[in-house]
Amino acid sequence: MKNLAILVAALLLAAGAPASATAAPAAPTPPVPKISWKSCGSAPALADFQCAQVEVPTDYDDPRAGTTTLAVTRLPATDKAKRIGSLFTNPGGPGVPGVSFVQIVGKLAWTPAVRARFDIIGFDPRGVGASDPVTCFTTSQKELAFFADDPVFPMTGKEVQQKFATAKKLAAACRDRSGDRYAHGSTANVARDLDLLRRAVGDEKLTYHGYSYGTFLGATYAKLFPGDVRALVLDGAVDPAAYTGSNGDRRPLAVRLGSHLGGDETIDQFYKKCREAACALAEVGDPEQVTERVLAGLTKRPIRNVLPNGTTFEVSYDDAVQLIHSALSSSASWPQLATLLTVYAKVQAEGKTSVTLTVAQAPSELLAMSPRPEEYTSGAPSFGVCSETAPAGGLRKLPRLAEEAEAEAPHFGRNRAWNSTMCETWTVRDRDAFTGPWDQAVKAPVLVVGTRWDPATPYRYTRTAADYFPDGRVLTVDAWGHTSLAKSACADTAIERYLVSAEATDGTVCAANGGPFDPRPAK
Repeated sequence: MKNLAILVAALLLAAGAPASATAAPAAPTPPVPKISWKSCGSAPALADFQCAQVEVPTDYDDPRAGTTTLAVTRLPATDKAKRIGSLFTNPGGPGVPGVSFVQIVGKLAWTPAVRARFDIIGFDPRGVGASDPVTCFTTSQKELAFFADDPVFPMTGKEVQQKFATAKKLAAACRDRSGDRYAHGSTANVARDLDLLRRAVGDEKLTYHGYSYGTFLGATYAKLFPGDVRALVLDGAVDPAAYTGSNGDRRPLAVRLGSHLGGDETIDQFYKKCREAACALAEVGDPEQVTERVLAGLTKRPIRNVLPNGTTFEVSYDDAVQLIHSALSSSASWPQLATLLTVYAKVQAEGKTSVTLTVAQAPSELLAMSPRPEEYTSGAPSFGVCSETAPAGGLRKLPRLAEEAEAEAPHFGRNRAWNSTMCETWTVRDRDAFTGPWDQAVKAPVLVVGTRWDPATPYRYTRTAADYFPDGRVLTVDAWGHTSLAKSACADTAIERYLVSAEATDGTVCAANGGPFDPRPAK
C-alpha cells in the first residue's frame, strides 16, 4: 500500500498560485471571542489540561457571515503569582494538530521555568484535527483505498501517468467535499485566528514558539500584526519567500525549501555516526554501501513487512526512501533505522521477499506508513498550503524538475520534488492569503533556531530566515534531526531565557545532549 498522506507528515508541502502580493484588509474588526475552559476528560494524562472550543469568523472580510470552530487546549502556568502570560505554539505540518501536540509534549518541551511563567496553549488550526476538519473522502477506509496503489514518487512513465491521474482525482474530491473550507484556510487566516486567541486570553502581545511550518505561521503573524509581538521563537525555520515562491523560484516547494539537500547532508551524518558507534548496520558492512545495496535491491523486488501492530506493508524503493527521510528527522529513530536496514540486507542476501518485524526492528515511521483504518488521520489539510505557494508550472514539468533535484541529492531529490504533485492541479484560492513581501517591522528581538543536521528545514537557511527581522538572532543547535525539540539542554535554557526575559545572544551554539547512537536511559 502506498500512502500519499505520509508525504505531508514529514513536513511541508506542495504548491499553488498566490493570488496577490499582499493580503486583503480584514474589516470590519471581528469581536473578541470568549473562552470557557473545561476539563479535557477523565483520562489521568489530561488531568492538568483544560480544553475549549472557540468560534472565529470563517471569512475575515465579512466576520458576520458565519464562524468556524477552533479546538484549543491550555496547560496552566505552575506559578500563578509570577505568570507572564500565554505561550502559543504550533507544531508544523502544515496540518499537524496543536491540541494533541501540547497534551503530549507540553510538560516536556519547555523548561520548568517556562512552565512556571506561561500557560502553554495549543490549537488545531482551522480545517485541522478537531477544528472543523477538511475531508476529501467519506471514510478513512475510502481514503486508504484511494491511495492503495499510488507510489510515493514515480519511477516509470506508467507510474508518472498514474501519479498525474491520482493528483487530479484527489484535487476534485477535496474541492467537492471541502472547497468552502479551503477557500478560507490560508495561513494568513490562521494568523488572524491566532490574534483573536491572543486577545481572548487577555495577552497584550503574543508570545509564540513555532516549529517547522509553524515558523511560517509565526512570520505571517509578525507581518500582519508587527506591533503585537512580544517574543517569537522560530524553530526549524523556513524561508517564507521560498515557501510562497515570491523569490521567483518555480521549483517544487519542498525543493525550494531544500529538504532534498537537508536529507542528503543528514544521511551522511547517519553513516558517519553509525560507523563511529559500530551500529547494527556497520556489523554487516560499510553503512553507506549496505544502504545503497538495499535500495538498489528494492527497485527490483519489494519486501513484504509483517508489522508488530498486526498489519502488513510492502516496502519498495520509493517507500524506503520516504521512510529514511522521515526517520532522519528524529535521531532517536536512527538505531531502529539502522537495524531495519540490516534486516532488509539480510533478507535480500537470503533471497527472501518477506520479513516479520519486532517492535525493536520497526521505527515508528514505518508503522505510520501502514496505519489501521480506525487510526488513520487524513492528509487532506495539506491542501491549504496551495493557496499561498507558487506552482512549479503544472504536472508536465514535474518529471524534469524531479530529475534535476535528484542530480543534486540522490534518492531524496525525486522524493521531495514529487511531494508537490497534488497542488499542481489545485484551483481553490484563498483571496486573503499573504505571499509577501517578507521584510519585517517587528521591533522586539526574534529568536530563530536552527539544528545543524536537519533533513527537513536545512540549517543553511536559518540566517536567511532571521535576516527578515530588524533584530533576528540565531541560535544554533549542534545536533541531528528536525527542530530543537528534545535535543539540547543548552538550547532549552537559551529558549527559556528568551521567552522569560526577551534576552538572546545572536550566534549562540549549543551542543546536543548526546549522539544519535549513544545508549539511552531505560526510562
